[in-house]
Order: sequence, then C-alpha cells, then structure tokens
Amino acid sequence: MFQRLVKDQKKPDYILLAVVFILLIAGIIMVYSASYVWSEYKFADSLYYVKRQLLFAGAGVIAMFFFMLIPYNTWKKYAKVMLIGCFILLFLVLVPGIGMVRGGAQSWIGVGAFSIQPSEFMKLGLIFFLAAYLATGQKYITSFKKGFFPSIILVFTAFGLIMLQPDLGTGMVLVLTCMLMIFVAGARLSHFLGLAAIGLAGFVFLIISAPYRISRITAYLNPWEDPLGDGFQIIQSLYSIGPGGLMGVGLGESLQKYFYLPEPQTDFIFAILGEELGFIGGTIVIGLFLLLLWRGVKISLDAPDLFGRFLALGIVSMLIIQVMINISVVIGLIPVTGITLPFLSYGGSSLTLTLCSVGVLLNISYYSKI
Repeated sequence: MFQRLVKDQKKPDYILLAVVFILLIAGIIMVYSASYVWSEYKFADSLYYVKRQLLFAGAGVIAMFFFMLIPYNTWKKYAKVMLIGCFILLFLVLVPGIGMVRGGAQSWIGVGAFSIQPSEFMKLGLIFFLAAYLATGQKYITSFKKGFFPSIILVFTAFGLIMLQPDLGTGMVLVLTCMLMIFVAGARLSHFLGLAAIGLAGFVFLIISAPYRISRITAYLNPWEDPLGDGFQIIQSLYSIGPGGLMGVGLGESLQKYFYLPEPQTDFIFAILGEELGFIGGTIVIGLFLLLLWRGVKISLDAPDLFGRFLALGIVSMLIIQVMINISVVIGLIPVTGITLPFLSYGGSSLTLTLCSVGVLLNISYYSKI
C-alpha cells in the first residue's frame, strides 16, 4: 500500500506541514516559558511540563506521518466502528471509578501514568462519520426527515454526553464544526433557523441549570465586579496581554506566570505569548493559523471526491474554530469556556489527536489538485 502511494501520488502539502511544525516548536517554547515557575513549585522540576509536552509532541508527529501514509478513503470503511468506539468511551468516562475528575469536570480516563480525554476522540470520530454520511447521502441533506434530522440527532447526542461531564468548550467546537459541514453539504437555511431557535432555548437552559455558568457570564460582562472570584482569570489574562505592547516584555520575562494567571501553560497560553512577544508575536501566530486555514480549505476544494472534501473541511474547521474560541476567551470577547489552543497549549491526547488529524489532512493533499 505504502509503495503504491509513494509511486502513484504527489508530494504532501509542504506549506501546511511547515506551518504545523512552526506552531509546534513555538508551542514547546511557550509551554516551557509559561510553566517553569509552576513546574518548580508543584513538582520541584522546572522542566516537568515541557518534558511531557515533548513526549506528546514526539508521539503526535510519529502518528501524523503514519496517518499521512494511510489513504484517506480507508477511514470511510471504518467510520461507523470508530464512532461507536467513541460513544463507548464517552459512556465509560461518566462511570465512577473509571472517569477522572479534573477542574470540576469528569472528562478523563486514566491509562497508566497518562490519561485520555474521550471528548477529543469524539470530535475526530464524528468528523470521519459525518464526512462519510454526507458523501454518500448528500442528495438527502435538503430533506429534513431523511438527511438533516438524523445527522443533527447524532451530533446532539454526542454533545449531550459531553455536557454530562461537563465540557462546554469541547462541545461547542464539536457542534459548530458539524453544523458547518452539514451547511456546506447543502442543508436548507430554514432548517438551521429552526434549529437555532431550539438551540438558543437549550443554551439558556444550560446556563440557568448550572450556577457556575451564570457566574462565567456575569464575569464576562463585568469581571471587575468579582476580581478575586469569577472575574479573576479574565482580569489576569488582560493584565498579561496589556503590558506586552508592540514588542512584548521579552521571552521568559512574563510576570503573570508567577502565580497570578492560573495554569498559564494550558487555556491561557496565548496571554503569556502576548505578554512576552507582544502584538507582533501574537499577530504572527494568528497569521500562521490563517495560513493553515487557507491550505486546509484549498485541500478541501481540490480533493478528488466528496468524502475527501468533507473530511478536510471538518478537520480544518475543527482546528480553526478551536483557535477562534480560545483567543476570543483570552482577549475577553467571550466568556471562559476552558479550551486549549491547538499546537501551542500543553496537552496530551488533545495535542496527539490534533497531529493525527493533520496527518489525515496531509494525506488528502496527496490526492488534491494543488
């Protein structure tokens, strides 16, 4: 299979590959810079987080090249099996004694010294399945009963299980990604308007049903009303970005990572980047993500079949939506959701699976007319 691929297919998209490696290297540098104070305090090892990040990145890069060599149409055959496996993991993480609680969310399953986050697997598994479903049944997507409704039920079943953990950030990325795929497939706008009305009511219910979500909304509207409580994270994030100015205070010179900004190596790593590298550094990172978006969309448009087009669209949409949500939280545009920045934030299964998804995207680029 691999020999035929090398012989018959073109080279992968090297621009996309270069962007991913630049972001990955920047992420390793920023994880060290943002975490060495916390690492020394918690584990008496200033390299604790960066060593684990290097391990995850190394495993992810190997997996990325492995996935890059597997013809993407192979995944179409196993999309249903993968989706069932992802649902099983989502059920297992809710079982007491199996699921691990971190930060108030039961979202992890321990595997030896490491842990996996089933919701991350579900994002990718649902993209695979939905791409196969839309590719074979696109003609039915304009029908509410035959196309739109079954796909929506599937998406919101996965969303409901993720919300039981709860993990609103990952759930938002999953829903928005799948909605975009369904819309591009040709679903009627009237169906989306009806869904939007139901979704708005459901969103209000989710906020009202959990007091901490109401606190996040009020903290978003006026974080200085409770500066030591619910508004603490966003205030410290803004205090971090503000002094960065145009050029930043210098790599490694952040003050907010000294126990002001909680867990700066994860959700709020862009705030530390903005403080240390300034507006220019932040703009370069955003520019790299825009370059990734351009290459991903081009790969999708030039893919030789519908499955490849929908799969590439789903992968690049998932990454960019997550970037938009994370950066919007850090600069105070939306309430805190608890979601990482792809390639840059410290993370295990999230980083590894992100690189796996890039491997699939690179394989599609073998066949794309780019």
